[in-house]
Amino acid sequence: MSTLPFDVPTELFIAGQWCPSASGRRIDVTNPSTETVMASVANATVDEALEAVDAAAAAAPAWAATPPRQRGEILRRAYELMVRDAEPLAQLISLENGKALADARGEVAYAAEFFRWFAEEAVRINGDISVSPSGTSRIIVQYQPVGVAFLVTPWNFPAAMATRKIGPALAAGCTCILKPATETPLTALAVARLLAEAGVPDGVVNVITTSTAGKIADAVLDDPRVHKLSFTGSTEVGRILLRKAADSVVNCSMELGGNAPFIVFDDADLGAAVEGAMVAKMRNGGEACTAANRFYVQRGIAEAFTQELARRMGALTVDDGCKEETQCGPLVNAAAVQKVASLVDDAVAKGARVLTGGKRLDRDGYFYMPTVLADVHAEADLLGEEIFGTVAPIVVFDEEGEAIAQANATEYGLVAYVFTRDLARGLRVSESLETGMVALNRGLVSDPAAPFGGVKQSGLGREGAHHGLLEFMEAKYISTNW
Repeated sequence: MSTLPFDVPTELFIAGQWCPSASGRRIDVTNPSTETVMASVANATVDEALEAVDAAAAAAPAWAATPPRQRGEILRRAYELMVRDAEPLAQLISLENGKALADARGEVAYAAEFFRWFAEEAVRINGDISVSPSGTSRIIVQYQPVGVAFLVTPWNFPAAMATRKIGPALAAGCTCILKPATETPLTALAVARLLAEAGVPDGVVNVITTSTAGKIADAVLDDPRVHKLSFTGSTEVGRILLRKAADSVVNCSMELGGNAPFIVFDDADLGAAVEGAMVAKMRNGGEACTAANRFYVQRGIAEAFTQELARRMGALTVDDGCKEETQCGPLVNAAAVQKVASLVDDAVAKGARVLTGGKRLDRDGYFYMPTVLADVHAEADLLGEEIFGTVAPIVVFDEEGEAIAQANATEYGLVAYVFTRDLARGLRVSESLETGMVALNRGLVSDPAAPFGGVKQSGLGREGAHHGLLEFMEAKYISTNW
């Protein structure tokens, strides 16, 4: 097995204790850059998942009653500890996820910010008092924690997706059970250890790793003590969890798939548009729900933009994510490579031209070369599916309305990117796009202080900002007079 950058727990974290699974079974964690097993973690049973619910439910009353300032100070200490351990955490992410070390460092900084942001939000849980329109009563509204929360996170941002959920849950006064993805469990376990060091009481945060996610989710969501589900992952799995949560009417937050359009108008700053495209497409090697998935470029700038993007993507250093010089690491597993290759092959069969890339890298590891495709046909599968890889398909358009119509022609609605020097056009198009977020002349939209989330089948609710805190709270209305 590979040497880890620091001592990472590999057992279940329940009620403040590291516990081996009674099943005796383990889950191997593979380094995508080398296809070698780097560690193994405990494989929780349904009974152990319910033990985590027991622990969270037992800790809930005391944690809800903990003063907001105290909860905030614990989160602030967690932020400071993540900053202290930023480099080994980044190396750990690169090892189990494969992303380039520069991206991993960026993720750790981003992940830590959720602890800092929600440390500050913990003391800003404000209610209100008003007089009823009839004048016969007072309307008092206060916010209370929703209760025990089940948090399910994906493999592509193993630190940030955990802190983006744990931070607001703890700030609100909720206890939680975190189930990270089997591809990247080590980062979540390392974060749990930091939270314990920061002073989170036993049972407030529990972490279970399992290869039987469906059975675990069914059991946890059936438990009447669990009142909240926060899930980040594919729309397909999100639909399954929503159906299950409906049986017990569990409060749900869903951050699901995306199919982000990247629109470049003739009057855009070419350099800024290409730079934005590199960030929006290649951050995390394209394995992000916010990744630019479809490039719509106006005819007057299309040739220059396409050639420059192909030049930039073709020049990227593709190698082991843990090497300092690497700019693009591997995809997460063999299935991801096969999916990307299949989508590219389909596009080429339908007339697309490969300007750079378009093939696997001939070496160990799950590598696919950064790829730019021109002349992509409207019927190509990769315009309708989330690529989750290093491929930029380019479609030329003529009129503004045409670009908007094509951008909106999807069941997804997470994020869109727009580049233009005309501010009026930029804002007009931003308002017309059916997405929860728009990056206007920027290649990066994520910010802990901003409400992250989508519309249509890209999800329900928001994470980050004050909105993310309220997702873990219920409004209570008290009617009285005096």
